[in-house]
Amino acid sequence: MENDYQCTAFIITAVLVETESIRKLYPSWKRVNNSGDNQAYYETFFEKDGERYRIVTAQQSVMGMTAATVLTMKAIEAFKPKYVVMSGIAAGTGDDAKQIYGDVIVPDVIWDYSTGKFVGPDETEIRFGDLGFLPRPRSVYIDEGVIELVKSTMGREDNEFHVHIGPLACGSSVVANRAVVEKQVLSLFPKTVGLDMESYSVAFTCQNCKAPRPTPILIKSICDFADSEKTDQYQKFAAYTSAGYTKYLLENILPL
Repeated sequence: MENDYQCTAFIITAVLVETESIRKLYPSWKRVNNSGDNQAYYETFFEKDGERYRIVTAQQSVMGMTAATVLTMKAIEAFKPKYVVMSGIAAGTGDDAKQIYGDVIVPDVIWDYSTGKFVGPDETEIRFGDLGFLPRPRSVYIDEGVIELVKSTMGREDNEFHVHIGPLACGSSVVANRAVVEKQVLSLFPKTVGLDMESYSVAFTCQNCKAPRPTPILIKSICDFADSEKTDQYQKFAAYTSAGYTKYLLENILPL
């Protein structure tokens, strides 16, 4: 099925600051039309060892898992990429003292922490005042070969990015309250390194579409820590580092 792939990578972004960083990676993006689809797609190429490789990118119409699913499926159907890469920003959990703004997160497992049942406070250990939440988390695992390649970049002299590998929590809401991180995320997956709003859907769609299935890779950089001090101050920097590491992986590490 590998010969059925029509481009090397499709890069998905969720918000404009992420899109702008991806578009700055190469000077030669051109608009691509997909008949019957009003989504704006852009393509470019890079060369390696005498070969030319195609990259296509698009931004979701809105944030969240539903839009991520729709765009991922359309991208797979239209462009048949070998890799679907989501590049962008995320919240760090702050559970690792070594996490700082701009650090890159590449999850080996992504889990949906927002699925479950709202119950009375006496029915669960996860309580928010008079409200209780009984979780029913679902997980998707990223290809072990990809994770080993990411691990191989850690400490390399040509890699200027600080990378964390671990579980990424995905949910349908922006989190700016440390209690949610402590009670609803770290209590279930203590080693969770970050939170976002789209990654679960991207990975799930890639793993459940019809063949040839692309390999999903999620590359998110820390822009805040999902607490009351959450601001947009570091979003541009985080988008820059996630885009930079995306380019580094594509041009130097991943099998093409």
